Amino acid sequence: MPLLEGKHLLVTGVLTDDSIAYKVAELAQQEGATVLLTGAGRGLSLTRRVSRHLPSPPEVLELDVTVPEHFAAVAGHLGREWGKLDGVLHSIGFAPQSCLGGGFLDAPWEDVRVAMEISAYSLKPLTTAVLPLMRAAGGGSVVGLDFDASCTWPGYDWMGVCKAALESTARYLARYVGPDGVRVNLVAAGPVRTVAAKAIPGIDRFEDVWGQRAPLGWDVSDATAVAKACIALLSDLFPATTGEIVHVDGGYHMTGA
Repeated sequence: MPLLEGKHLLVTGVLTDDSIAYKVAELAQQEGATVLLTGAGRGLSLTRRVSRHLPSPPEVLELDVTVPEHFAAVAGHLGREWGKLDGVLHSIGFAPQSCLGGGFLDAPWEDVRVAMEISAYSLKPLTTAVLPLMRAAGGGSVVGLDFDASCTWPGYDWMGVCKAALESTARYLARYVGPDGVRVNLVAAGPVRTVAAKAIPGIDRFEDVWGQRAPLGWDVSDATAVAKACIALLSDLFPATTGEIVHVDGGYHMTGA
């Protein structure tokens, strides 16, 4: 039996067919799930276009996480169409250029605030918006995409701080929604050459050494391993796991010199 047979999933963050979120949506459909995508702003048309490449082209809704009304609109639509929700993938992140590429000491609060709201805080309103639908399903799974925030990375700057905030937000959410049977976990992925990654100045400085230092090796052009971990967490295979960060990076995170 497919891992996600009969499940209904909300997947955010699909921009191109090389994105991690796209691979999650693709595998989810192959595992029997019904999927709905969201997009925002100028990227919404890209999401709609690339959605046609999936095995079963899903519906696409607008969700700009800086617009509170969008959360209610998406949740209302899901309630009318499905009446429940089994899982959601949070694949949302953005930082103004001033927050990246070595500008840590100079980035203004106005730009840092934007990065924090979109990349970290958004996990909370997204989860709370769909929480009633997950209660209706008897519980569910929230999975967010992370990048190891336990150390600093060249040029990652305030986005690294946002990821640290995302990790803490996920733990607190896990604490508060656990009684509803909802699990909240993150997947800390190794570098994957997506549109978002290419926008980070200096990312090639650690891309180049990742495969050399990771005991299992690492392919920066393949999101499959990361997507498979997300699928497992969205399934019923981890019924008692929450507040966890699953590293899918070839083992790089635990390797010293």
